Amino acid sequence: MRATRLATICVLGTITLLAAIGEIARAAGPDEAAVRKADAGFYRALNAMFGGDLAPMKQVWSHADDVTYMGPTGGFQVGWKQVLPVWEEQAAMRLGGEISPQDVRVVGGSDLAVVHCREVGQNEVDGKPRKVSIRATNVYRKENGSWKMIGHHTDLLPFLED
Repeated sequence: MRATRLATICVLGTITLLAAIGEIARAAGPDEAAVRKADAGFYRALNAMFGGDLAPMKQVWSHADDVTYMGPTGGFQVGWKQVLPVWEEQAAMRLGGEISPQDVRVVGGSDLAVVHCREVGQNEVDGKPRKVSIRATNVYRKENGSWKMIGHHTDLLPFLED
C-alpha cells in the first residue's frame, strides 16, 4: 500500500514537472506532429504485442536505465532491464483485441513530451472479450533525433492485476 502511494506521488510529481517544462518549452515550439506519430507507433506496437509480436514494442521504447513502466498489471518497473520482461510476459498472454487512444492531449518541448489519453478497446481473457477503458500517460524523449517512449503509466485492469 505504501509503495503504491509512493509510486503515485512519484508519477504525479514527474507529470507535473514535465508539464511545467513543456509549458516553458512551448514557446520554442514542440514538435507535436512527430510526438503524435511516435504515440501512434506505440499503439501499433501495443496491438501487435497483443498478438504475441514484441519486436515493434522494442523499437518504440528507449532502452535506457531511467525508463519507467506502471501498466495495467500493476507493479512499478524502472529501467529497460525491468520493463522488457513485463512486456514479454504480456506478449506471451496473447490477449488479442485492440486498444486505441482517445481524447489525446500532447504537451512537449524540444526534447521531452507528455501524452495524456484514454486507452479504449478490448482484450480477450479465457476466450471472453473484456472491455478496456483506462487512463494513460505516455512520456517521450528525443534520442538521436527520434522520439522514444521513456514512460508508460496506466490505471490497473482488474483482469490483469498481479
